[in-house]
Amino acid sequence: MADPARARKIADRIKVIVAEYLEHRVKDERLGFVTITDTRVTGDLQHASVFYTVFGDDEARRATADVLEAYRGRIRSAVGKQIGIRLTPSLEFIADALPEGAAHLEDLVSRTRARDAELARAAAGARHAGEPDPYKKPVDHDEDTDEDAGPSTDA
Repeated sequence: MADPARARKIADRIKVIVAEYLEHRVKDERLGFVTITDTRVTGDLQHASVFYTVFGDDEARRATADVLEAYRGRIRSAVGKQIGIRLTPSLEFIADALPEGAAHLEDLVSRTRARDAELARAAAGARHAGEPDPYKKPVDHDEDTDEDAGPSTDA
């Protein structure tokens, strides 16, 4: 079991190697505008998950996934030559859901802003129902200040 710091360093190195390999070595026109976003390596350094995003539509994503699957062995070979560890980890390419999640959150934020603006417009001309001050105030019954009361006839 490798320590987490070493596994992270190896994951970062694999990320760089895969990105450079895709940029300089793969000459397949089906490969879209791909970005390697993250790489995670298991604790025993036997398996690496490579996360990627593709700029474009669903067809570009599918074509890029096919290219990555077709070149997986060659990419693993390049990783093994450059990484310098005893066993080369197997590679798994996973489409990163980060852009879709960010787009969904951006859509929610824009809808919330539109709803807030709509509520602000509705509240601008609104008035309170009933009296402006709906709270009843107690009536002060002071005998000294009561002007309607006549002279006291207590004897």
